[in-house]
Order: sequence, then C-alpha cells, then structure tokens
Amino acid sequence: MRALLRWVGLVLFAGVALQLFFVARIAAMAYFHPESTTFQRSEAWGQLRERGELRWRQQWVPYAQISDHLKRAVIASEDDGFTAHDGVEWAAIEKAWERNAQAEAQAAKAQARAPDKPMRTPKIRGGSTITQQLAKNLLLSGERTLLRKGQEFVLTLALEQLLSKQRILEIYLNSVEWGDGVFGAEAAAQHYFRKSAARLSPGEAARLAVMLPAPKRFEKLPGSAYLAGRSRTILARMGSAELP
Repeated sequence: MRALLRWVGLVLFAGVALQLFFVARIAAMAYFHPESTTFQRSEAWGQLRERGELRWRQQWVPYAQISDHLKRAVIASEDDGFTAHDGVEWAAIEKAWERNAQAEAQAAKAQARAPDKPMRTPKIRGGSTITQQLAKNLLLSGERTLLRKGQEFVLTLALEQLLSKQRILEIYLNSVEWGDGVFGAEAAAQHYFRKSAARLSPGEAARLAVMLPAPKRFEKLPGSAYLAGRSRTILARMGSAELP
C-alpha cells in the first residue's frame, strides 16, 4: 500500500509540476516571443525525416505590422466571438459534437448497408476558438484524447488569464501554419502574394484566412472553387469582426 501511495504521489507531483511549467512558459510569452511551437517542431522533424532537408519560412512581425484586414478575416473565419469569450465557446463545441455524432451514425449506416465497401472515415469538425488552437499548437501534441483535450482547456484558460487578447492574436498570427513549411502571416503574405503582411488587401486576407483549416491542401489547389466561394463569404463578414 505504501508503494502504491508513493507512486500516486509521484504522479500527482509530476502533474502539478507540468502545469506549473506550462503556466510559466505562457506567462513569459507576455514579454518574449515563442521561438517555436510544439506543432512547428513536429513539422520540422517530419520534413527532415521524409526529405532530409528543412524548408522553412517564418518571420515574426509586431501586431501593428499585420494588416487589420487579415486580423478581421481570421476572426471572421475562425472565431467570430474572439474578443467576447473567455477562451472556450461551449455552444460551438456542443454543435461540433452533435455534427460529429451525426456523421459517425451516417457512416455506420452506410457501412451496414454495404459491409464489403471500404468505410469512409467521417470528417471530424472542431469547435475550437483561436485561443484553443494556440494552446494546442504551442504546447501540445496533435493526438485526439480526452486527456489532451482537458489539458487544452487548462492551457486555454491560462492564456486568457495571463495574456491580453491582442497578444494572443499576435502570437497566433505569427505562428500558425499557412502551407508546407510556411508559418506566420509575414511568411504567408510573401509566399502567396509577394508582399508584406502589412499590405494585404481585404480579398487577399480573406483567402489566407480560409486556408487555415487545411493550408497544405489549399496550397496545392489555389484555383479551388470552395476556396474562392468561402473567401467571398468571409470578405462579406469581415466588416463586423471586432478587433482586440
């Protein structure tokens, strides 16, 4: 029994130490730019393993040097309640769970009707806010487990408590993936439009924002009808997006 209690105590101590480490890193981000994120390091390792070389574009630019058009477009596309919520949009998560459950049920019915036909994996939709996406990309792995999701919520609340909304958006826009080895608004603007992030037009900003859920796929399909149509939708919604 003593050995078991000692083991449980060590696990609890390790868990608390990990949370304190995460909180300390987030607190430091109020003053220092993160050199890289967990997601970026994973992508870099994948490139080196598959290609034997690293193709990387990223250049940090201050919040004021990122076009307001891009800020509005990303908020309109990814998280239209960004300035108002506390980091988590519970209603959006509930809707995402309902859509995912319906998609899984439909896939199961299709499989039952045609058991010999390969089952198509249903598309999983998320209800993550910009702050949640940042928490995941900064410090966590990409695995889908309840434990990792719980950790994401803890880090999301820490980000919201320790950093301003403006700082959260600044870090997000400078670190998010926008293509194969393309990270951050400045690299994306240069890569796709040969201009700085400060000079992006509303249409260009909307196009970049629409790419965020699947940047590598849209990078290969610049003429996608979905990309063009969704960009027009985001462009129309940008005027009502509130900036921090």
